[in-house]
Amino acid sequence: MIKKLAKIKYLPNNFQILEDGDYVECAVSGKKIELEKLTYWSVELQEPYYSYKEAFQKRELLNKN
Repeated sequence: MIKKLAKIKYLPNNFQILEDGDYVECAVSGKKIELEKLTYWSVELQEPYYSYKEAFQKRELLNKN
């Protein structure tokens, strides 16, 4: 069961847990992502994404600006 929000530092091929927790929230959709299932994130923006779809949406949004 998802209980506590974790604080994470996103690195190029991994992430570092700064504050223990069970999940993070997608920066685009707000969906909860269990740490064991966390696959997509931005090192530059330091934010996680639920799936490749949300990561793509964020990239498209940034490219428009």
